[in-house]
Amino acid sequence: MDRSLAPDQPTRNAATNRSIVDDQDILLPSLDPGLTLLEIDGGRGVPVLQSLVLDRLLMREGHVFWADAQGYATTTALARLAPSRRLLDRIHVARAFTAYQHYSIVQDLDRAVADHIQTETTRDPIETVRDRRIDGPDTDGERGHIEPTLVVAPALDTFYRANETLGDERAKTLQTRGLAALARYADGYDVPVLVTRSADDAFAAPIAQRANTRLQCELTDLGPRFVGEEFETTVYPVSDGAYQTTLAYWRDILAHRADQAGIEPSDTSTKDDEPSIGTADGGVTMRTDPVADALSESSAGGW
Repeated sequence: MDRSLAPDQPTRNAATNRSIVDDQDILLPSLDPGLTLLEIDGGRGVPVLQSLVLDRLLMREGHVFWADAQGYATTTALARLAPSRRLLDRIHVARAFTAYQHYSIVQDLDRAVADHIQTETTRDPIETVRDRRIDGPDTDGERGHIEPTLVVAPALDTFYRANETLGDERAKTLQTRGLAALARYADGYDVPVLVTRSADDAFAAPIAQRANTRLQCELTDLGPRFVGEEFETTVYPVSDGAYQTTLAYWRDILAHRADQAGIEPSDTSTKDDEPSIGTADGGVTMRTDPVADALSESSAGGW
């Protein structure tokens, strides 16, 4: 596949990008505004979640705000999956390691978004226009390129069910309030909020009950199978006729999408002298080393 583009080639607008993929064999499910519960059979499915996030950035303007738990925002995998490192600059991660940190991050998302928009609107207009041309497709609206396009909260129930210092009622209350906040953001920003849960049981049942959409992904021997209320797919062929569910497979999918979106790919290979792959709000550096990410004090408990 030839993905070479002239450096000054303009990016197609989002409406054109969406129409391009209508008849393509390689297709990831789109995410509608509202709370979407992604259920992944056969494992945690970190590459599945990350691929949906990156696909959203390829096909829409805006930024992703990610309240992370259990290491789903592993920057090593994100760096390898992303067709362009520019996409990573549009992902803002706040990591939690306790129930109270996670609850605080979710409740503080409004402030994080407001701070981000205020920072972006005070930037040099020429710089902003340049970033829009390079980073992704155009959308309607003057601030579409800096506003949220997706909120992500994987393993939403994990800390509340595992924290022994919380009583059952307190844990359920915190989870319910966090879930309500995420649903409020979905309505207020008119964007998808993508969540997962660590188990399908009574404790996590409110997540399924509150979700507007449920998206099932089964990791089969032949490839991933997505099933939703209005979407169903089976497997995706690759160039040699084989099927795969590896990191390389998802990278092929996203490279194809980047080609469709008119985004020039960049070298995403990691190097010893290139530890930084992007920046989160508050000056938090996203490193290609997930251990360094996890141990960074500035990356835990806030945006």
